[in-house]
Amino acid sequence: MIGAGQAGLSAAYHLRRRGFAPYTGFVVLDADAAPGGAWAHRSPSLRMATVHGFHDLPDFELPPADPQAPAREVVPGYFAAYEAKHALPVVRPVRVRAVRPLPDGRLLVDTDAGPWTARALVNATGTWSRPFLPHYPGHFAGRQLHYADYRGPESFAGQRVVVVGGGASAIQVLSELGGVAETVWVTRSEPVFHEGPFTPEYGRAVVAEVEKRVRQGLPVRSVVSVTGLGPSVAYRRAEQLGVLRRRPVFDRLTEHGVAWGDHELPVDAIVWATGFRAETTHLAPLGLREPGGGIRVDGTRATADPRIHLVGYGPSASTIGANRAGRAAVNELVELLGDPRTAAAPAHAAPAGIRRLGSAP
Repeated sequence: MIGAGQAGLSAAYHLRRRGFAPYTGFVVLDADAAPGGAWAHRSPSLRMATVHGFHDLPDFELPPADPQAPAREVVPGYFAAYEAKHALPVVRPVRVRAVRPLPDGRLLVDTDAGPWTARALVNATGTWSRPFLPHYPGHFAGRQLHYADYRGPESFAGQRVVVVGGGASAIQVLSELGGVAETVWVTRSEPVFHEGPFTPEYGRAVVAEVEKRVRQGLPVRSVVSVTGLGPSVAYRRAEQLGVLRRRPVFDRLTEHGVAWGDHELPVDAIVWATGFRAETTHLAPLGLREPGGGIRVDGTRATADPRIHLVGYGPSASTIGANRAGRAAVNELVELLGDPRTAAAPAHAAPAGIRRLGSAP
């Protein structure tokens, strides 16, 4: 397995529960030096009170936390405790460079800590390491940063800042900058605000909409692009500050700002809250990508290769979706590889076990 964020830990829990032995039956390779996944890299200004939804990992609730505590401290601490409680075999820091097929049916996982072999792979690498920056004509000489590099409002005090994006990240930034700076909010399309409750029926409809694109092998859309923006602490704060006045996106960048046609607006900084793309570049040697630009997935299984499962991808790119995907992926892997507790692997399966090359077979 690659990745020890919410989706990876959920899948690891279910693998352990279904009888796969730590280190010999499965292992989790994580690129970070410490637990936490993407949460460890969030802005210090993101507090638990303003987190846009969080769902407990299976069989271990998130302990009550101070609403004003930084999420980048609380959630990684919770993940660390989870790894310890369930004795999950996380090996870090290990960065996966490529996954390749072997002639005997196994997979070769090439990493900066040496190669591993496996019969199947759960990919839980998320999106945080691939921030998306759209291209616009022109050149801006001022400060630009993606939301991934945003560290709070202090350094923007007294400035005019353009915030680009229509998702929860943009709302968080606006809710913080609105108290210290002049903000200009721009989005490609009119934001959709969902005022009602997120009922189970509505949630299923949202998942189905995102999943439809994944089944067609199209690039993944974010869940919030379908749900719209729901009420949250950050949203209410931004609304109180009067900063939710959206403008259409500009035509081009200029040396000192942004421009719509002949109208130029001087600004000091641009924050690109323009989302992320799924990190699957290491899977390129497997040839999974469709002509449409995405990886066609049925449930969690890559349709081009049933050994590969993607969790935290597409409809499972949320904390509750990641939990469900982890369980679903393990159920399918048991069908593919056999139940390690009760039966031998199917006759068509590749040689058993996961191991680091150079270790004993």
